[in-house]
Amino acid sequence: MQIFYVPDMEGDSCTMDETESRHCIRVLRMKKGDSVNLIDGKGVFCEGIISDPYPEGCRIRITGRKVDFEKRDYRLHIAISPLKNPDRFEWFIEKSVEIGVDELTPLICRNTEKPGIKKDRINNIIVSAMKQSIKAYRPLLNDPQNFNDFILNEFHAVKMIAHCNQSIRRFGIDNVYFRGNDAVIMIGPEGDFSEEEILMAIDNGFKPVHLGTSRLRTETAGVAACSAVYFINC
Repeated sequence: MQIFYVPDMEGDSCTMDETESRHCIRVLRMKKGDSVNLIDGKGVFCEGIISDPYPEGCRIRITGRKVDFEKRDYRLHIAISPLKNPDRFEWFIEKSVEIGVDELTPLICRNTEKPGIKKDRINNIIVSAMKQSIKAYRPLLNDPQNFNDFILNEFHAVKMIAHCNQSIRRFGIDNVYFRGNDAVIMIGPEGDFSEEEILMAIDNGFKPVHLGTSRLRTETAGVAACSAVYFINC
């Protein structure tokens, strides 16, 4: 199934941007009359037929439309520390989108070693993962935010902080989060959250959770958190 990302699909036709058009026509060698599938990142999934196969702007005639395509009854927001190795952070982005996440915030913590991210590149990874996993909703990528500011935000969700400090009581995600609720989960850097950060988060309503008995890398912990919420809602 060939899926293309087209943010604006109103009416009975649409035009792909140059990047998607060139991939469709030059790389995949699709031609007039071929069938395609389209997502707009806002919950719309369309079926269509190529009417004008221009590599600079391929025109599509829309033949079918589904709104709120596979919409979930919960939202998941992951706030996760950027990593010194950007490839590992980008791997997390890809896998979290494939599993199902709605919002991503790079979280700058005391032990974060490399706070910067390549936002354009990560957004491209998000779109690619959406298409790969046939998702019509595009996750929101926020600008990096400092830990102290993030915990003060007002969230209408179950708020959790996943950490490894065994001197502070932790719960399994399934003990504090229940099906159908929105969730916010914070994942710390490679050196984990500081004890002060954990206690500050708890004071601001975040529930301390663990992700099993193994000590996980940051990107693995992020995927485990996404998976835990996903399976609770299956």
